[in-house]
Amino acid sequence: MIDSERLLRRFRDLVRIDSPALGEAACVARVRAELESMGLEVREDDAGARLGGNGNNLVAWKRGTLKDAPKVFLSAHMDTVEPTPGLVLVEEDGVIRTDGTTILGADCKGGLAPAVEAVQALIDSGEDHGDVCLLFSVQEEIGLRGADVLELDGLDLDFGFVLDTGPPVGSLVTRTATHDKLDVTIHGRPAHAGKDPEKGINALQVAADAIHGMRLGRIGPETTANLGIVEGGTAANVVMAELRIKAEARSTSVEELDAQIAHMVGRFEEAAAAWGTTLEIVHQRHYQSFHVPDDAPVVRVAQAASRALGFEPTLRTTLGGSDANVYNAKGLPSVVVATGMDKIHTHDELIRVKDLVDTARIALELVRQAAKETR
Repeated sequence: MIDSERLLRRFRDLVRIDSPALGEAACVARVRAELESMGLEVREDDAGARLGGNGNNLVAWKRGTLKDAPKVFLSAHMDTVEPTPGLVLVEEDGVIRTDGTTILGADCKGGLAPAVEAVQALIDSGEDHGDVCLLFSVQEEIGLRGADVLELDGLDLDFGFVLDTGPPVGSLVTRTATHDKLDVTIHGRPAHAGKDPEKGINALQVAADAIHGMRLGRIGPETTANLGIVEGGTAANVVMAELRIKAEARSTSVEELDAQIAHMVGRFEEAAAAWGTTLEIVHQRHYQSFHVPDDAPVVRVAQAASRALGFEPTLRTTLGGSDANVYNAKGLPSVVVATGMDKIHTHDELIRVKDLVDTARIALELVRQAAKETR
């Protein structure tokens, strides 16, 4: 049985630990110590050194008694989208949030705490179960980087569940988008803005011409594009000689995504040519989409767990990414399990206590339902 008070204490403790991407060491140490105190086999890799951060991925095992049961995993990430120094918790009417000066970090500590609690409850119960692995990653928020370097070979896992999306609790993400990034550098020509402006080429004007007529925002039902960061210029009295733009596009259809990227690149190239200047574009496929079939064992187990607790196991499609994108790309079937994290990546982020507890209940039931399967 889930101990709701223990779960809440763990969640409060975790969100009070400042653990932005690249700076997760304190959270890693706290989680590792707890897992070891529970008697789990814990391994910490060298992701921090490899990726320029101070925290590593954790892999922990609760060995089971049912040797023919699938080996399953529960996963969450330990980093948050931004730092949370001086985080002040506010709890009212069954809702946990901050005072608004920081994010809460329920993404993804609202998945991390329930995963740990589910294994603790499993230990407390003494019931039979198959092998359960915990995969806790770093640097998820800046590109799924921890999961990308996590060594899965040798773990012999069958499938698993990533606790990292928002309500409604009980629903599941089985289909996501492919996500591409563009880093664009437009080269203009500097000149004194008051004395000789005609001798310059303003990189911002080149960008404006490129963006005029560019398809952005909602391109189709499951395709989006965005220009998110624009940086350039040295002074108001200097014609802007360089402009840097960070852009992205996402789609569940690779064909539509490729077409959108080609369109965006084409607009930048046409504008640069018209102004007689140059640009550089770096195109990166950030992560691959996945679509886990409805009849796959991982989906069947997840739906059974949801129904067993009285939830509606709706199968969802999202354009957001998670470590499940990486795991599926590596050949490890994974679905994303909904948690109570809400209004994530904002200072209005919150989680409802009931949803937090229900997430832990579902995590435990996932293990129980998996134990009914055979390898």
